[in-house]
Amino acid sequence: MQNQKKPATAKNIFSAATILISIGILAFFLFTEDGMESLGHVLSELQPVWLLWILAGVLAGWFLEGYVLHLLCNHLDKAWTLGESLYIGMVEIFYSALAPFGTGEPMEVYCMTKMGMETGAATSIVAVKSLIHHGVTFVYSFILVAFELNYFQTKVSNFAVIAVFGLVTNSLFILLALIFMMNERLTDLILRAVVRFMDKIHLHKLSQKFYDQVHGQLVVFHDSSKLFGKNYALYAIAVFFTLIQITIASLLSFFVYRSFNLKGEPVFTMVAADTFVMMAASFIPLPGSSGGAEGGFYLFFREFFGPYIIPGITLWRFSSYYLNILLGSVLVYFGGKKYLPD
Repeated sequence: MQNQKKPATAKNIFSAATILISIGILAFFLFTEDGMESLGHVLSELQPVWLLWILAGVLAGWFLEGYVLHLLCNHLDKAWTLGESLYIGMVEIFYSALAPFGTGEPMEVYCMTKMGMETGAATSIVAVKSLIHHGVTFVYSFILVAFELNYFQTKVSNFAVIAVFGLVTNSLFILLALIFMMNERLTDLILRAVVRFMDKIHLHKLSQKFYDQVHGQLVVFHDSSKLFGKNYALYAIAVFFTLIQITIASLLSFFVYRSFNLKGEPVFTMVAADTFVMMAASFIPLPGSSGGAEGGFYLFFREFFGPYIIPGITLWRFSSYYLNILLGSVLVYFGGKKYLPD
């Protein structure tokens, strides 16, 4: 019993630490450049209608997260319900806000298997969805920025460095995910290399058990991936709704901009900037890409927000990140009560 409590305690400490880190980074922005003074000045002038648009955008993004997941789940398991997919989507959103690199996927797989789906199938679904999301974000952001390239090159300092970082990190992720999904022989070679290493450090019994368990799940995983690989119509629909999801998420910066009663800047440029910031920051090794997200927003949006940039970062970060923790924790808790077995 005591051994069970230790992992839970460590998990709670880690979750609390990640939230404190992100709050500390936001506090840094607030206490520099008269951030608190600017924030207090504009709070009374916020436009309620645009705050409602922000909330609507957040809720729509959550729904689409679950809906795209449902398209993939229902393809392999016809009995899987939309409610179950919406819950799993919220699990991903909530735990991605707490874990470095935005990795909520392991918790998705864990919950899906507890709800009755085979581990290999659940892993395949999550991997395909993650690949679609990263791929669409990657291509979409660079297409949008290409239309506004002259603006970003002249207005954003170190734009080339940020672009190269985003290009390299996302390209590597997409390439590795494709190899893992499509090349069964290569993944088995990697698995055998891990087993040989375990044998060298005298973990013979554990290495064989590890190989048998992981190899069995990889067989299921690749079989599931092959099913997805033949259904291009399913990919197209998932890509379409993912594109809508990313666009809505990128509109949050424009809604924040309008909530301060600011006008005149083109919505297309702001969507391009927001999409690119989140793409480039997605591999920052802190929960919710903390630091990278705020810093990217500052670099790309200070021309739009002017003296309101610090309040803008605060409201944008609250809507795009902290709500995922505050409301997400409630939805995950009650969703778990409904969908997870006791």
